[in-house]
Amino acid sequence: MDNKKIQIEFQHFDGCPNSPKLWKNLAKAIAGLEDRIEMSIINIDTPEKAMQYRFRGSPSLLINGSDFENAPEPQVFALSCRYYPNGLPPIDLIRDKIIKLLE
Repeated sequence: MDNKKIQIEFQHFDGCPNSPKLWKNLAKAIAGLEDRIEMSIINIDTPEKAMQYRFRGSPSLLINGSDFENAPEPQVFALSCRYYPNGLPPIDLIRDKIIKLLE
């Protein structure tokens, strides 16, 4: 096993109703893998930060710099909620994607 670490970035803003649920899914998905992950939690609280982080809406999950669902960057960055057509990414799907990247 090598020492490759997965970079995970959880982007959100305070008050987003879906952030706690996706955070719980992410926490459960990475359980036992914490030593292989570098986690960043980014609170997007200004329009400037939304532009700086190329914010796709709250909550967003980036793994190794790529959006979890490969959503394109918006043309205008704003403090907005994110819509997930199939619901928030579930624990198993998040974990499977991370495990594949660790192989």
